[in-house]
Amino acid sequence: MITIDIHSSPTGDRTTRELSRFYSTRIKRVQRDPVSGKKPSQLKRPTRTDAFRDVPAATTAGRRMSPRMMTVFAVGMLGISTYCGYLYSSYSQAVTQSKTLEVPEDVSDRYNSTATGYDAEVELGEKFMRLGKRRKELVQMARGDVLEVSCGTGRNMEYYQLGEKRGLDERGRAVLQGCRSVTFVDLSPQMVEIARQKFRRLYPDFAKVAFRTEDAKKVVPVTKTSDRTSEWIYSRPHFDTVIQTMGLCSTRDPVGLLRHLGSITEPQRGQILLLEHGRSHYDWLNKILDNLAPAHAHRHGCWWNRDIGQIIEQSGLEVVEIRRYHLGTTWRAVLRPKQPER
Repeated sequence: MITIDIHSSPTGDRTTRELSRFYSTRIKRVQRDPVSGKKPSQLKRPTRTDAFRDVPAATTAGRRMSPRMMTVFAVGMLGISTYCGYLYSSYSQAVTQSKTLEVPEDVSDRYNSTATGYDAEVELGEKFMRLGKRRKELVQMARGDVLEVSCGTGRNMEYYQLGEKRGLDERGRAVLQGCRSVTFVDLSPQMVEIARQKFRRLYPDFAKVAFRTEDAKKVVPVTKTSDRTSEWIYSRPHFDTVIQTMGLCSTRDPVGLLRHLGSITEPQRGQILLLEHGRSHYDWLNKILDNLAPAHAHRHGCWWNRDIGQIIEQSGLEVVEIRRYHLGTTWRAVLRPKQPER
């Protein structure tokens, strides 16, 4: 209890009343709950049930799964098992069909009928596997006079660095970079025409380019073009760079093709750049490729189960570098003609 002693006077009485009112209000405020503003007598005392309501959900969630979550989990597992069953059934049917097909080794004629829709057909798969990045890395290594065989619809064209210039290599030595000229070759005339139109859209001012419908095994550096095409004529004995992407899978004699490409590549500083798909590191995946190879070749014109490493070894070319991606099914190789022993 607070006692205030002030001298009796009219002013003192008024002051006394005001001070008493102030301290009385102050004491009442202090006695109220700071959160709810209620007096202690008005507050509800927590019961045993209320105490359990405040327990965090994390302590009880691990005890059992809610019915909703159990339903979602069951539906998800049913969907996954159904999809896996569908894949297995489709695979079994494809294997059965593939075994009944009689497909020749040379399936290159398939591209004549698929040329117009080829880009749309492979676009999604190449994006998923990021093959555009692999193509770019490979093509930008090209220099000098370049030959691209099995050019198809020109899926490498956007990555070319056209126009020769001087630069430095990894060791800081002065070298020529970029492409002085490019010659595109494919066996399918439909694909060559699509490649020609694509190149003219991308590089309308580049003149040193030629397009030839020809078997890659018969390509020779000295060329003649008709006046109708008005294309540049390449007449040197060798190419500085030869490029082939996804071509060994469709030719009848891949070993012979590589040997021929080595014979028209500049002996001392020339290079052969390959990006191919073939056998994997893993036996289980190779078994799948083998089982589906005839059906895939019949439809797409591609034997995707060839051993690219063995083909390169049998060609007699010198290996500068080999890298593999996508479980070993994508091969990137840098080769050059076999150097004479000194």
